[in-house]
Amino acid sequence: MAERVQKTDEEWRKELSPEQYRVLRERATEAPWTGAYNVEKRDGMYRCAGCGTELFSSDAKFDSGSGWPSFFQPADAAAVEVEHDNSMFMRRTEVHCANCGGHLGHVFEDGPNPTGLRYCINSCALDLAPTAEK
Repeated sequence: MAERVQKTDEEWRKELSPEQYRVLRERATEAPWTGAYNVEKRDGMYRCAGCGTELFSSDAKFDSGSGWPSFFQPADAAAVEVEHDNSMFMRRTEVHCANCGGHLGHVFEDGPNPTGLRYCINSCALDLAPTAEK
């Protein structure tokens, strides 16, 4: 695996939009049903908006009705890391980009088969690289 992305706070602030910075670096959450990718239907690969790491394939995307893009599995299990999050008076599992440490969202155990997982991800933490049409 490549060396993890290491940037200063100043570098992150210059490279990310204010909303991306809030979500990726300060662990904020965008408002539901406001993100660009919640209802996105194009095929492609969703990459980390902070470092470009491939995170989720459109093949694993589903409509969870939650207001955020949802996936039942990452493109590569090593692309994401999880940790317990007890903020907001809830017990949740937070999802981070394994390459840059950026906060992506949370994962829940109420998703569809085959995994039963729902990776609930902030749109602004992602960049879609659409599959070229043939």
